[in-house]
Amino acid sequence: MTDKNDTPVKGQLQWGGRFAQGPAAVMQAINASIGFDAKLWAQDIAGSKAHAAMLAKQGILTPEDESAIQAGLDAIKADIEAGQFPFSEALEDIHTNIEVRLGERIGEAARRLHTARSRNDQVATDFKLFVRQAIDDTQAQLKALMQALSARAAEYAHTVMPGFTHLQTAQPVTFGHHLLAYVEMLARDQGRLADARARLNECPLGAAALAGTSFPIDRFATAEALGFARPTANSLDSVSDRDFALEFLSALSIMAMHLSRLAEEIIIWCSAPYKLISLSDAFTTGSSIMPQKRNPDAAELTKAKTGRIYGALTGLLTVMKGLPMAYAKDMQEDKEPVFDALSAISLSLAATTGMVTDLKADEPRMAALAGSGFSTATDLADWLVRVLKMPFRDAHHVTGRIVRLAEAQGIDISELSLAEMQSVEPRITDEIFGVLTIQASVASRTSYGGTAPANVAQQAALWQERLA
Repeated sequence: MTDKNDTPVKGQLQWGGRFAQGPAAVMQAINASIGFDAKLWAQDIAGSKAHAAMLAKQGILTPEDESAIQAGLDAIKADIEAGQFPFSEALEDIHTNIEVRLGERIGEAARRLHTARSRNDQVATDFKLFVRQAIDDTQAQLKALMQALSARAAEYAHTVMPGFTHLQTAQPVTFGHHLLAYVEMLARDQGRLADARARLNECPLGAAALAGTSFPIDRFATAEALGFARPTANSLDSVSDRDFALEFLSALSIMAMHLSRLAEEIIIWCSAPYKLISLSDAFTTGSSIMPQKRNPDAAELTKAKTGRIYGALTGLLTVMKGLPMAYAKDMQEDKEPVFDALSAISLSLAATTGMVTDLKADEPRMAALAGSGFSTATDLADWLVRVLKMPFRDAHHVTGRIVRLAEAQGIDISELSLAEMQSVEPRITDEIFGVLTIQASVASRTSYGGTAPANVAQQAALWQERLA
């Protein structure tokens, strides 16, 4: 295993006095991480500033050295923000790049900054800070999507559409009710991210390479300075834990699955056989050969990005599955999957929010299809139970015979005559025709969580209030 303990100054080899010559070119290429971990520069500077302040408070650094370090780190931050920082692959990673640059700016004081820490606890801290911010950013995007869905649900609370099981017409529902189902899914995603954030919010800084340090550091102070709830309790676990990244990827994978389901429905709803909704030019593309085409490519790409996110989770699980304590260079492979998955989910959330805001329901078409496929058959069975006191299994059988009668004539059950229905069940009265409309069907579903328009309007308003 390669420990990340020694930090060079300009002109020294990466690993200090132990090595007499530099690495082979291929070794440098496989070993260097600056090509991707440069993303952690802000977290690395924040961790170093907190560490320096703590060292000074504990009397391990002089006030003069701490002042120079803080000023130097601020200057480096300004350079990076201005695009003027010279990142070097020869310096391997973001930690060494910043520390060497700090030495060039302030001299010997920079070499004291690494007291009582290792790049092992440093990278774990940086990565936790990054994932914590990523969770917060993802939560904000989730909230925006949920707000868009609940607003459209309120708009379409009374719009009747076909409800499906097995992608076959089942019972009428409202479009608002359907959209609110995704709000519920995304709320669970919010909960998973919140749980993951709470679990990761322990600071590894001060665990050093793997065993802690003999210096009288105050890990509670650095944890507080960096916004963590507490320091991690075991130095070995501190540097070897990547559960926080795995849990983040797991939460993103489930979220991506939810977005993919909605994307697939948008694709189906837009298709010519259904035509339940339309998307504008903003979220569709054309064909290079077929001028009539309007393709829901934003939805299709949202579905496809799910595979990248699943792959990130599977890849990192595979990296971690056989690692002994404590740090191993294998764990350098932890960041790129997270960076890639975060990029994919962020784009997918933005695209989905855009499509939800953009889509337009074809309400007459929805109503027409809502009544197809004998979708009010369950309402007939329920009427037989409620009015004729028939056991449901008997009512189910009677209704099936009536459906077969209508199917033979190529009509809906609501188009059968009373006499035809009474040929199956003589006690049926003309009251039955009042329950066989799609409007009556959805209005009757008043149980908690049901699709009745009044329920949907109330739930949409509750979500809008909760998300405000």
